Amino acid sequence: MKLARVVGTVTATVHHPSYDAQTLLLCEPVDAEGQRTGEVFVAVDRAQAGTGDLVLINAEGGGARQMFGLKPTDKLAIQDVIVGVVDAVSGDA
Repeated sequence: MKLARVVGTVTATVHHPSYDAQTLLLCEPVDAEGQRTGEVFVAVDRAQAGTGDLVLINAEGGGARQMFGLKPTDKLAIQDVIVGVVDAVSGDA
């Protein structure tokens, strides 16, 4: 899982069929204090997130297949999926 901040949206008229009817958001990985920790990447939104939201991202293919109701052997061209909008982060990181 990754913690990230949504920094924008992506529109693609030509794309892999896995992305049909999906919302694509630009996400910037952050630490528990909200400081940037890596490069911006694209994630599929399954949590109705928006620009500025702090989100939790499932960052592996098996979890993505589960989110889309697929079997472990099914193919999916999606890896990063926003699975929740984070209200607060607390505790030791």
